[in-house]
Amino acid sequence: MNGTNRIDIKINSKVRVVQKHHQRSGELTEGLVQRILTNSPNHPHGIKVKLISGVVGRVKVIL
Repeated sequence: MNGTNRIDIKINSKVRVVQKHHQRSGELTEGLVQRILTNSPNHPHGIKVKLISGVVGRVKVIL
């Protein structure tokens, strides 16, 4: 499942995100969602979230 629809992402969901400075390489960081930052119902590049670890990125994979 990709992370383009806000309704699919819940607090404490396990996800993989791409951080802004890793967009070119596509390096993914795994973690649990602390907060959903994107207000719109969907976003073509992925919903922006903050992980419990403090990392902010766009969701690419919902685990």
